[in-house]
Amino acid sequence: MSGASSWANASRVLCIRLDNMGDVLMTTPAMRALRHACPGRRLTLLASPAGAALAPFLPDIDEVLAYDAPWVKNERGDPADDARIIQALRRGQFDAAVIFTVYSQNPLPAAFMCRLAGIPLTLAHCRENPYRLLSHWAHETEPGPATRHEARRQLDLVERTGAFSHDPRLVFETRRTDHRSLRDKLAARGLNPDDALVVAHCGATASSRRYPAEHFAQALTQLGARAGTVILTGDATEQALTHEIARMCVRVPVVDLAGALSLGELACLIETAGLLLSNNTGPVHLAAALGTPVVDLYALTNPQHAPWMVPHRLLYHDVPCKYCYRSACPERHHDCLRKVPPEAVCGAVLELLAETRPLSARQPDRVA
Repeated sequence: MSGASSWANASRVLCIRLDNMGDVLMTTPAMRALRHACPGRRLTLLASPAGAALAPFLPDIDEVLAYDAPWVKNERGDPADDARIIQALRRGQFDAAVIFTVYSQNPLPAAFMCRLAGIPLTLAHCRENPYRLLSHWAHETEPGPATRHEARRQLDLVERTGAFSHDPRLVFETRRTDHRSLRDKLAARGLNPDDALVVAHCGATASSRRYPAEHFAQALTQLGARAGTVILTGDATEQALTHEIARMCVRVPVVDLAGALSLGELACLIETAGLLLSNNTGPVHLAAALGTPVVDLYALTNPQHAPWMVPHRLLYHDVPCKYCYRSACPERHHDCLRKVPPEAVCGAVLELLAETRPLSARQPDRVA
């Protein structure tokens, strides 16, 4: 492992982050540090299709390549895609690549891909000696008692190249076009973005990170109209869930927008809302990037993905099996979320709103 000087002239850098949207968002501070460490440096993001969807909203990314890597959990795995992406990386003529992973992911398949593409400088966390597969590497020490937040982990990694951050916040820039289309969709339902709004995101890709639907409905029913109108969000696959929660809510102003919003519109809704109530999933990290306070129903599957640099409350029930790093509860009791009382959720929403309402009422700058 040589020092950072060899990276000083790397003008074309590939950033590899192949897991989920939230993971890409938590990597944006590190990518911003890389971008500004070298005048004229250009960044290309290699990401899963879900992560690649963020690219139009990330000002530090110049180009994006979407790829379903076979060594990351996904639904596809066509070998032709592997050959295609290696050819694309060769055409990119990259000077360097940084492979961003969580501790449980092996960086060496991506490192081998970079080697086949002729990328001379590569950096990643690695548990075993990668020999010539990585030109630079940080020894993997996690998980452990000093497990870092995911954003901090990746900032520490790029510091090895001489890239230091002066603004470690997550990055996502909303667009005027999305604000306009969101306003139209809200108006069609009798709402205005300037109304008192709370967003409730009730789904999550992993079942271990989902607060029970009936608990969500009870918490929202207890909240009533005290926080304003509650807008339920989710993708098209979560419509049955949000419809059921809306049906169970009693005397609550609830509007169900699951499946109705683009990613840009969802971000604009979160940006203008007073608060996000959510399971620990991608919209939590969107809210952190946009400065919107978060009440996070935080399944104790892992410790490093809490809301980053934004006012928040973490709600969970402590369990001896915490930090299982599993997508489905291995004990099958789901107690870390199931035992969070709905009244605690309601109280956290009202408390955080009372503390942050003046802050969240300020309208952020918007870009074209």
